[in-house]
Amino acid sequence: MRRAVLVLVAVALSLTGVQPALAIMQFNKVFIDEYIKDHQDKEFAEYVEKKVKCFVCHQGKKKSNHNPYGEQLHKLLDKKEDKDNVEKIRAALENVGKMHSDPKDPKSPTYAELIAAGKLPGGSLEDSQKEPAEGGEAE
Repeated sequence: MRRAVLVLVAVALSLTGVQPALAIMQFNKVFIDEYIKDHQDKEFAEYVEKKVKCFVCHQGKKKSNHNPYGEQLHKLLDKKEDKDNVEKIRAALENVGKMHSDPKDPKSPTYAELIAAGKLPGGSLEDSQKEPAEGGEAE
């Protein structure tokens, strides 16, 4: 029975064309530990862990596409070299967390402020699921 359910879920995902982008599990785990595990908005925390997942940083189907938040992290982390370096991942999350969500507006909230307010740092889940514009960057 369990196997049949898994097959049905896999088929449904393939038919919808919406498949989660792949992320390095350790990057996601450290993000959850740093920002989500003790978040005061439990609904937001559950949403991020169960629905958003890789789309915190990624955009579209290809794991090489990143949303604006993911682009900043991608500059600081190498998926092969840093995947097991929890301290470097934590430091990168902290550094990017201090960046303004709109680099052209110094009054825009930082990525960490967005997360604390119960908002996704890279934009809505719906926007992150869309394929990026030509050139590979988020719109």
